Amino acid sequence: MKNFEKKTSRKQQPAKRAALTGALAASLIMLPGILGGTPALAQKAEQESLSYGELIKKIDNKEVKRVELDETDQLARVYLNGQKQGEQPIQVRLLEQNSELINRLREKNVDFGEAPSANSKAAVGLLLNLMWILPLVALMLLFLRRSSNASSQAMNFGKTRARFQMEAKTGIKFDDVAGIEEAKEELQEVVTFLKQPEKFTAVGARIPKGVLLVGPPGTGKTLLAKAIAGEAGVPFFSISGSEFVEMFVGVGASRVRDLFKKAKENAPCLIFIDEIDAVGRQRGAGIGGGNDEREQTLNQLLTEMDGFEGNTGIIIIAATNRPDVLDTALLRPGRFDRQVIVDAPDRKGRLEILKVHARNKKVDPSVSLELIARRTPGFTGADLANLLNEAAILTARRRKDGITQLEIDDAIDRLTIGLTLNPLLDSKKKRLIAYHEIGHALLSTLLENADPLNKVTIIPRSGGVGGFSQQILNEEMIDSGLYTKAWLHDNIIMTLGGKAAEIEVFGEAEVTGGASNDLKVVTNLARKMVTMYGMSELGLVALENQSSDVFLGRDWMNRSEYSEEMATKIDRQVREMAVVCYRKARQIIRENRALLDRLVDLLVEQETIEGEQFRKIVSEYTQLPKKQQLVVSG
Repeated sequence: MKNFEKKTSRKQQPAKRAALTGALAASLIMLPGILGGTPALAQKAEQESLSYGELIKKIDNKEVKRVELDETDQLARVYLNGQKQGEQPIQVRLLEQNSELINRLREKNVDFGEAPSANSKAAVGLLLNLMWILPLVALMLLFLRRSSNASSQAMNFGKTRARFQMEAKTGIKFDDVAGIEEAKEELQEVVTFLKQPEKFTAVGARIPKGVLLVGPPGTGKTLLAKAIAGEAGVPFFSISGSEFVEMFVGVGASRVRDLFKKAKENAPCLIFIDEIDAVGRQRGAGIGGGNDEREQTLNQLLTEMDGFEGNTGIIIIAATNRPDVLDTALLRPGRFDRQVIVDAPDRKGRLEILKVHARNKKVDPSVSLELIARRTPGFTGADLANLLNEAAILTARRRKDGITQLEIDDAIDRLTIGLTLNPLLDSKKKRLIAYHEIGHALLSTLLENADPLNKVTIIPRSGGVGGFSQQILNEEMIDSGLYTKAWLHDNIIMTLGGKAAEIEVFGEAEVTGGASNDLKVVTNLARKMVTMYGMSELGLVALENQSSDVFLGRDWMNRSEYSEEMATKIDRQVREMAVVCYRKARQIIRENRALLDRLVDLLVEQETIEGEQFRKIVSEYTQLPKKQQLVVSG
């Protein structure tokens, strides 16, 4: 027995030596900080800011006294003439290349130089600290190399792969997140929970265990998580749902245990799980049963979040765009106490997002961000960022000094429709496309409840688009999803206007298949009016739900919600609705044939007609509906 105890103590000696070495290293690392440390800097007060273009103007007007350039933080600190002594400088966000600014400063004889950054000072201090511990680090590496072996490498396979930061430096704050104010307020409260828990515990409130961010792709879920990490100032773990599950059984559950073990050691802290639907799908469903490894991982996650042992001080933030596939046990209170909907922004939200992304871009003063926000209903934050980036690329390609409204319009068309191709030659095909697009545009102008025309063009686009008729969409109706029967009816008539114009001008024998996509839109709208909105003779019944894709977490076949007899009635109602709207479209085209021919001749000549010019010509032949008159007067 004594021999066994001696052998055991000998085996433990390398581990003890490594522990003592680690403690000594930690004490030596802390010693320089204790002796030469400086108190933490207080938070900087909010400073005034200028845009890049405004700075250039002030330099030209000789209003700038001195400029300090901080290339590390991409900022310029500007001191203006007449500024009081001790007053904070104005901050301007720089571009990646600032040759124009430097040349302008030299031309105007403005004093400028490079400002020392906090990172460089920290780097010098770090190098001084490293000089104390380099010999000790070499000694530690020698011990670790001798003690490590193949078995220890195998044991690390089940360790978590979460990225850990003691203080997350994401560079994102809540000020950098715009357009989703409701979601920001919910998450700012989580930050307050971590910083000032006594404010809530004093009245009996407990810290939420989990927050689930739900929304379409590109709405800013991951950006919100970065903002929380940047604001909270607590240890932060980030991992993707797909990093838990491996081909080996038990690895996912082991990684979940290791993640929460490290989180408890660093509590209070945040855990961010991106795309949690990869590991949190419903259990025991799908073809061939569930995935045992994934289900074990999910079971372990459920236990760690709210099981027999508590996890006080740990807040889990997860993001997904597929909440319908998540297991119900994961969504109950006590695990994810809050579900924050991060939806596509409204007009006001889009305007705020555009202001954020326009900070570091040279935008011409004539550009109206309000107009851009009005023209982009349904755009997410990622879409708007991409829009301004595409406009900046077009500006650089055209060798302009700043982004103008023309680049913005071209970027919107490029993202929504496609790349511009070479214009068509004057031929029969060009005139046929012109009649088709004028048919759409004319009906959208003459119908009372249709959305007004923005522009019509026959310049081809990538993807087989020969031309298009673009409307100014009703933002309130699209954002709310409350479509009126009159709007749906007129929209079907307008969509059939292209085919109606082709048949009225060229006849049945010369009609083309260019309206195939229009017919799909018409069928989809008419079917929704019959089966979902109760806008037909079948009565106030919902015969279908929103279509959902088949996947392994659901049933294989969609269950039919009505009989074959009802299916025949639905098909008959959809066809009758399309036929009635098609006859109405042909009637309007027939009654305005002279106006149609004049607009086609103008479109063939100009290749693009703006909405204002189009409505002015139409008003010479007939009286515009009240809705179109309001557009003209506005």
